[in-house]
Amino acid sequence: MSLTHIQSFVAVAEEGHVGRAARRLHLTQPPLSRHILTLEDELGTPLFERTSRGMRLLPAGEAFLGHARRILAEVDAAVHTVRSRGASIPPPHIK
Repeated sequence: MSLTHIQSFVAVAEEGHVGRAARRLHLTQPPLSRHILTLEDELGTPLFERTSRGMRLLPAGEAFLGHARRILAEVDAAVHTVRSRGASIPPPHIK
């Protein structure tokens, strides 16, 4: 499972529509749809109900959404921590 797949899932869940989520992520619809299908395949269950109006979370998707948001928040926090600590340490000298 990749962060890209998790980001794609959260965007589709929040937008409720693959086209809007694709625009938000600066992707086209086919790769975004593949991300969702790959994630569903890996998890072994559908996360969305596909409707004529878009995508609606199924119970498994609802359960995964909170986890996905926390994962992305933790990654953002880790990046912030590392960058802030790295900024206070001078870079090593190259000989």
